[in-house]
Amino acid sequence: MHPNVSFFLEQAAMCGRQASEASLPHQRERFLRSQAAWQKLADQRGATLAERQRIDNERTMRV
Repeated sequence: MHPNVSFFLEQAAMCGRQASEASLPHQRERFLRSQAAWQKLADQRGATLAERQRIDNERTMRV
């Protein structure tokens, strides 16, 4: 089973909070990079789900 978009968004939010709480610059940068990666995964998953829905709708319209 693939994680849903909300899982990725929760992870991104958590990394954002950790970045704002980090006391060392290299920790902050690591959390910000992680936040960006989780956000990218959320965006990709959302796009994939939207495309699957579009394809399913087209199939339904043909039948």
